[in-house]
Amino acid sequence: MSPELVRALVGVLEAKDLSTAAHTWRVVLYTRALAEEAGLDHEFVKRLTYGAALHDVGKIEIPDEILQKPGRLTPAEFEVMKTHAALGHERLLRMDETDPVLLELVRHHHERWDGLGYPDKIAGNAIPVGARIFSVIDTFDAMTSLRPYRMEVGEAAADRALETLHRGVGSSYWKEAVEMFERLYRTGSLGWILEYFNDSCPVPDYGELAQLHRIRGG
Repeated sequence: MSPELVRALVGVLEAKDLSTAAHTWRVVLYTRALAEEAGLDHEFVKRLTYGAALHDVGKIEIPDEILQKPGRLTPAEFEVMKTHAALGHERLLRMDETDPVLLELVRHHHERWDGLGYPDKIAGNAIPVGARIFSVIDTFDAMTSLRPYRMEVGEAAADRALETLHRGVGSSYWKEAVEMFERLYRTGSLGWILEYFNDSCPVPDYGELAQLHRIRGG
């Protein structure tokens, strides 16, 4: 998939859900940092970052009253929201996307290590490595972002998110990914992402991402 098409799809999603923009930037940059820390090769990392950018593309098809609800979802609404992973995968297939790295991240980023995730309830090493990495990132970002029901951000929120990730090792998360992510955070390699791409900060164009990563992230 070309960067231009990734940018266009992200733009469609942002138009539907304005909270998406900063979240997309952060998770893409976290994904790149964590994948490089894991020793994955450059081409794989590039493909994985495209998947990270498009992980929520299925939310384009989620009704606005659920996607933009200002509070917590009801159980029934959450079941509808959960369909976004499979819907995103199906959308990309209709667009003739064939890259398994991208497709697997979009479909499986809500699977759990114990097999109790969605949409396919796969477990452990059966979960593609990109999705295993991304589930840690997505959880951390959700817990360190502004929400109508949660206003705490910064170091305290990050510490709480890391505690949650550690409690979920072996049930929700891959141990190695949690440990690598915490190591990156504790050594200061990720703080600039949280600071620069916060929820109230205007974000630049997606196409500038690679250059920013080289300048800020090394």
